[in-house]
Amino acid sequence: MRTTATSSSSVPPGLPVRPLPTSGAPHRQPQRGRPAVDWRIRFGALALIWGCSFLFIKLGTDGFPPLYVAFGRMFFGAAVLVATLAVKRDRLPRAARTWGHLAVAAFLLNALPFTLFAYAELRIPSTLAGICNATTPLWGMVLSLVALSEDRPTRRRFAGLAIGFAGVLTVLGAWQGFSGQDAAGTVMALVASASYAIGWIYVRRTLTGTDDSNLSKSGAQLLLGTVQLAVVAPLFAPLPDSLPTVPLLAVFALGALGTGLAFLVQYGLVAEVGPTMASMTTYLIPVVATVAGVALLGEELSWNTPVGAAIVLAGAFLTQSKAGRRTGRK
Repeated sequence: MRTTATSSSSVPPGLPVRPLPTSGAPHRQPQRGRPAVDWRIRFGALALIWGCSFLFIKLGTDGFPPLYVAFGRMFFGAAVLVATLAVKRDRLPRAARTWGHLAVAAFLLNALPFTLFAYAELRIPSTLAGICNATTPLWGMVLSLVALSEDRPTRRRFAGLAIGFAGVLTVLGAWQGFSGQDAAGTVMALVASASYAIGWIYVRRTLTGTDDSNLSKSGAQLLLGTVQLAVVAPLFAPLPDSLPTVPLLAVFALGALGTGLAFLVQYGLVAEVGPTMASMTTYLIPVVATVAGVALLGEELSWNTPVGAAIVLAGAFLTQSKAGRRTGRK
């Protein structure tokens, strides 16, 4: 999900698939023509699609084992990107080294977290899964301080980290001994979010500045993830003996819309309005996930869930923002 204008720290974390970063490009790309759909509509559609991903996961696991929900998500997402590559007459990467790094990225950014979220939603509400997803910037800050020498800690970012994890404890009801929350499901969702952060650090260290387009690398990444799950899923779960309509449509939407089409929408948003504005979808995803879970799935919502989610998002915002000096330039 991104363009050559994007760096990995500029795009929304914790999302199904994102544009792979390149270096040396400006943050905005000149536009040759006015887009047919206003960017604000596409921005809202992107937040809606990604926020509803947790609803789709819940519906998908009603009919298929979690590994096949993750596989279907990857398969349909890859199909959209490969079709787009064909239309644009772009090609997949050629270097063996790039494919090797993309295989690792596919595992960390797609196969593992997609599977963990699917297993987690067998045990926890989709609302909680969406909120856990919002912790990715917090994990990213912790890990980048160790793995990326250019990311220097600041008091602002440390404050954001502390606030964010305080929000997680609020969501989980720590003062009640975490009663009412499934520990295993919550841990799986949090590990999935951490996997996104680890994957992005790996991508920044290994794939920044390669010659292939971001669409090309993302398409290859999803193809590799599809192969990984095609091999693993039959080993741990029996093949589905039926294709129930609602779960199948949910998995299709999860992959084609939430993984494939969403990448293309964000690709255009970053080029048109810049990565900072495009990344603001991150802060709407748990809101959409919560509304969808309560309104469409009838999930219960106690006061600490929305309050804790707001605290998590505030902390995530602080860890991603950087205080800068005022200048006379607009």
